[in-house]
Amino acid sequence: MSSFDDRADAFQNKFAHDAQMQFKAEARRNKLLGLWAAEVLGKSGDDAAAYAMEVVKSDFEEAGDEDVFRKVAGDLGDKASEADIRVKMGELMVQAKAQIMDEA
Repeated sequence: MSSFDDRADAFQNKFAHDAQMQFKAEARRNKLLGLWAAEVLGKSGDDAAAYAMEVVKSDFEEAGDEDVFRKVAGDLGDKASEADIRVKMGELMVQAKAQIMDEA
């Protein structure tokens, strides 16, 4: 195999790994966001965990984060502003990536 083929394989492997890590980070962020929103809604225990899974599942409606945002914003109503939810999503993405890196 030539060095060009080796580099191409390495690039493809890195791309696949990065995509998988991004998917895991987004799913983890969505779960953490769901747990946060559940707490704001006064849910705890199994109810909070079930709500967090609803938030995770909402991400499969369309590409991007807007489906998750709409789910949480709609459920929270006036309990959290759009800005608060978006800031929390950003904070939790950083936390989710850190958690995944710690697990690796």
